[in-house]
Amino acid sequence: MNTEMQLIWRELLDDLPKAIMLWQFVVIGASIAAAWLLSGLLRAYVMSHAPEGWKVGIGGFNRVLFPLSSLVFIYIGKYVLIQWQHVSLLILSINLLWAMAAIRLCVYGMRYIFTEGGWMRTMEHVISRVIWVVLALHLSGFWSPILSFLEEISFSVGKAHLNALMLIQGMLTILITLFVSLSLSRMIENKMMRADKIDINVRVVISKLIRIAFAVIAVLLALSAVGIDITLLSVFGGALGVGLGFGLQKIASNYLSGFIILLDDSMHIGDVVTVDLHYGVVSELRFRYMVLRKLDGTEVVIPHETLMTTAVINHTHTERKARIAMPIQVSYEGDLDLAMALMKGAANAHPRVLETPLPDVHIKGFGESGIDLSLVFWIPDPEEGSSSLQSEVYLDIWRQFKKHGIVVPYPQREVRMLAASIGSVPEPVEPVINQTHSNEIKPSVRNWDDVI
Repeated sequence: MNTEMQLIWRELLDDLPKAIMLWQFVVIGASIAAAWLLSGLLRAYVMSHAPEGWKVGIGGFNRVLFPLSSLVFIYIGKYVLIQWQHVSLLILSINLLWAMAAIRLCVYGMRYIFTEGGWMRTMEHVISRVIWVVLALHLSGFWSPILSFLEEISFSVGKAHLNALMLIQGMLTILITLFVSLSLSRMIENKMMRADKIDINVRVVISKLIRIAFAVIAVLLALSAVGIDITLLSVFGGALGVGLGFGLQKIASNYLSGFIILLDDSMHIGDVVTVDLHYGVVSELRFRYMVLRKLDGTEVVIPHETLMTTAVINHTHTERKARIAMPIQVSYEGDLDLAMALMKGAANAHPRVLETPLPDVHIKGFGESGIDLSLVFWIPDPEEGSSSLQSEVYLDIWRQFKKHGIVVPYPQREVRMLAASIGSVPEPVEPVINQTHSNEIKPSVRNWDDVI
């Protein structure tokens, strides 16, 4: 244990039964109460006065504001009390609040940069535990010996002389730089996505390019800060090019296809499309794939290369409305004009059916059992599906047909048996199975006079 921490713990144990400790408790309690009041006022202001776009950022800052404001008040109390007494408890409280602020800042930053997921929750737990372990090692006095031990583990890479502590510091520098750059790129991306005057695909492309550029700049700055020569990356770039040419063709193709799809204005977020056997709404356009949300709630991940090489039906490319055609058959004996009028009325009565263009009924042909009709109408929201809509319209048509005596025919067959003379009954025909074609049945006729 280092000398500083030994002195703090010794002072803390000595001051426990004294009134000195009471004053430190008063400072800590007053600081926490003032910080809680300040956070409450900020939260009330955000909910009532702040613009909607600011609520997320201010809400995240409010989570960090409590430990930071507590630190400010405790630092003030420490500066006042240190003039005539020990402040060991305040020093320990300051370390705890710094750890709390670091954890909340990291968690909020990750939730702001990345989307929700199981891996993110795992990383939040890992970060919080690492910070608490570092704090425990610092308070126990073992942190300085561990740093000295890591510094003694040294090795050489070419002409550079490195140690384990330098590697850890370099990794932390890269992570912190990436964290800051991705946070800035997310802020710019959010502002870009709210620019309604720019096409949605252009906004997505620009936001993704900004994120890539910020990430590359952050890595280069972090490597320079650590002391790594950036010119060494040219070798890595050549190796990466060879890898893209041989082993990463599909990945590179998916990334390039994604940018082409976004730039050629063939697909947007919210479009209703059919890809192979999948019908649904485009919910996300990522770097490598598209997420298609089907009408049953499931989501299909489709690589961009598939969209470039497969015929894709975009039902809402030019306009949002969609055409629905419902086949119906009526009997020859019924009133055809009345049946067509009832079908139009059933479609007009549904709230999802558009009034312009008006629903219409077409005669498709004369079938074996009845007249084939087709009810055609348009809906403004194809992303909501049409199965339940067609079921409701069919049910309404069925009720109207029953009410007005319109018959929906079913298939019928008329069999005529011809005989050589009136009153003669032909002998029964016995089937004989052909052994060479077991799936065919051919009749064997005993008396050819019975067949004309």
